[in-house]
Amino acid sequence: MAPQLTKEELLAKAKKPSADAMELHPFYRGKVETALKCCVRDFNDFAIWYTPGVAAPCRAIEKDPELVYQHTNKWNTVAVISDCTRVLGLGDIGPKAGLPVMEGKALLYKYLGGVDGVAITLDTKDPDEIIRTVKLLQPAIGGVNLEDISQPKCFRILDTLRAECEIPIWHDDQQGTATVTLAGLINALKVVGKKMSDARIAFIGCGAANVAISRLVFAYGATPARCTMVDTKGILHPGRADIEMRKAEFVDKWKLCNITNADEREGGIAEAMEGADVCIALSKSGPDVIQKEWVAKMAKDSIVFLCANPVPEMWPWEAKEAGAVVVATGRSDFPNQVNNSLGFPGIFRGTLDVRAKTITDEMCVAAAVEMAKMAEEKGLSPDYIMPTMDDVDVFPREAAAVAMKAIEQGIAKFTNVTFEQEYTYAKKLIMRARGMVQDAMATGYIELPKGSQPPKPSKKITAAVAKAAQPKKKTKKPVRRGKK
Repeated sequence: MAPQLTKEELLAKAKKPSADAMELHPFYRGKVETALKCCVRDFNDFAIWYTPGVAAPCRAIEKDPELVYQHTNKWNTVAVISDCTRVLGLGDIGPKAGLPVMEGKALLYKYLGGVDGVAITLDTKDPDEIIRTVKLLQPAIGGVNLEDISQPKCFRILDTLRAECEIPIWHDDQQGTATVTLAGLINALKVVGKKMSDARIAFIGCGAANVAISRLVFAYGATPARCTMVDTKGILHPGRADIEMRKAEFVDKWKLCNITNADEREGGIAEAMEGADVCIALSKSGPDVIQKEWVAKMAKDSIVFLCANPVPEMWPWEAKEAGAVVVATGRSDFPNQVNNSLGFPGIFRGTLDVRAKTITDEMCVAAAVEMAKMAEEKGLSPDYIMPTMDDVDVFPREAAAVAMKAIEQGIAKFTNVTFEQEYTYAKKLIMRARGMVQDAMATGYIELPKGSQPPKPSKKITAAVAKAAQPKKKTKKPVRRGKK
């Protein structure tokens, strides 16, 4: 067994990513770039990819706009769009300061999902302007990932765009966080031997993330009346006049005031957590937002999710010391990472591959169940309730589960695709993306920081990519071109 780290060593480990980020961000001057995916055998090929040859696909698309998905990269492009009014745990830091986060999202889309992400930060906080901008961008992109937009406008922006756009619109702070949290909660409850319908859950924080989490958790089987929600002014209940007065604006909050907290508790975080089986915290960056004594007053065999970024509401080892059996955070440097990065790459992969017109809550639940199933197959424990990003299969399996649910719901363009076919196709795209990065590091096209050892080019990945590049028999259609 590896030696246990001291609190000082754990704290130093927790601070290291920030220090490394300040060195490596300026080292690379950005995390993503444009790369070619077509061959350039010689300069004569420019006549194919640009003028005069490019006029032929342009005319074809003019006659049949659907051909844009065959002749361009629209089918695999997702725009990561934000006004940067609620960035991680940093708040309203502006579109320039938020750009590193959106670039990071684009990186994860490519490496984990084989999806081409494009970071776009907007110099406006006006929800109508954001809605208008997204609509104007539709011709060039296959989907939109809304990111780090403050509430309550984030709800109206998402709802409006989902209703009025022809491409799938996704708000990762809502749907993505909800998906991975549900997956972790399913397995955490199995570890402690409790049922979802019986669990008392305290949701600490009532922003976009926890509102969406509660919706998905309730849809899966949790009992709203047994749960409490806490915002900055205390526990939600029907007597919250501050919310009732603005219920047209805070529609979801007011609904939660009326369906949760049957015990009619009042107070703050401490009162909400007392006797709770589960604490799901997505409030403000810590530590010390949640106190050890509050965890100690939870029910026996408690579960604590501390998901604020960049620092959780309390350090996970303190929650364990207070009696929590299962502790999760949003960080990769602690056990049980409950982080959107485990969800959105695979979910959008499956959505794009069957050309689903939207991403429903049922698709999110399907992804969560598949994610939970994968971790359970490897053996659950208090320190292992979720797959990790090293488990490459989690992303194509999610993609396949999402694709199947979209087909079942009748919102997919391509319907003659099986789970196994989508899994195979998604994995090929994902391994290609990973292989390109690994091989570029091995050849020096991606420069490594001092002291880093270059990986060897991946023979397995290179061989798989080469095989995929071989001409296919005309009688066989690609998986993504299924019948309507």
